[in-house]
Amino acid sequence: MRPNHLRVPRTARYYTIGEQSAAVRELWMVCHGYGQLAAPFLERFERIASPSRLIVAPEGLSRYYVDRSSTPNDVPPTVGASWMTREDREHEIADHVAYLDALHDLLRPPALARRVRLRVLGFSQGVATVGRWLALGRARADEVILWAGAFPPDIEPAALARKVGRAEVVLVIGSRDKLASWAGAETQVERFRDAGIAARLVTFDGGHRLDDATLDALAGTSGETR
Repeated sequence: MRPNHLRVPRTARYYTIGEQSAAVRELWMVCHGYGQLAAPFLERFERIASPSRLIVAPEGLSRYYVDRSSTPNDVPPTVGASWMTREDREHEIADHVAYLDALHDLLRPPALARRVRLRVLGFSQGVATVGRWLALGRARADEVILWAGAFPPDIEPAALARKVGRAEVVLVIGSRDKLASWAGAETQVERFRDAGIAARLVTFDGGHRLDDATLDALAGTSGETR
């Protein structure tokens, strides 16, 4: 028995805050974590919405039931999405790189690249996804935020360095995060710096989650009135 593969069209779902317009100066592409969906994940970014900012949350291509109801009278099971698993991983990685490239090209075509900054954020499992995308895909980010996740071990920091150039890489982790290691994040920062990447570590008092005040600070909206 041997495996076989066939390329087929897929319909990918993504959610946006903001509109494509001449006023847009930043495109944020934010990738959710394991078991999340794009819409509720994107809600956390409404606080940094701005006429000059288009925020986009692509959804992982693999959806599944996070919990299963035991009887028809139970509450409908929760649905989540995953970017990939260990099964047939090379093709899943290639599919997601192609997916994110296509979405980026749609929202930030070459004609707009010089005046629209690209800021990429990955949360938890989304960290590995954006790491692989930026290293293997076409997009060149102006800032990369890796939040509560590990950079993929199959991607050398040097490969990312060739694509991000002078862009800053920010690693964010909660001081009480039980799923992501603070010490591991410090090690990642050193690996990035050794590869010539401008990297820094940001921490906050909390667990495995997005933090409003930290997001505000990274977005530069701390002093804005909402």
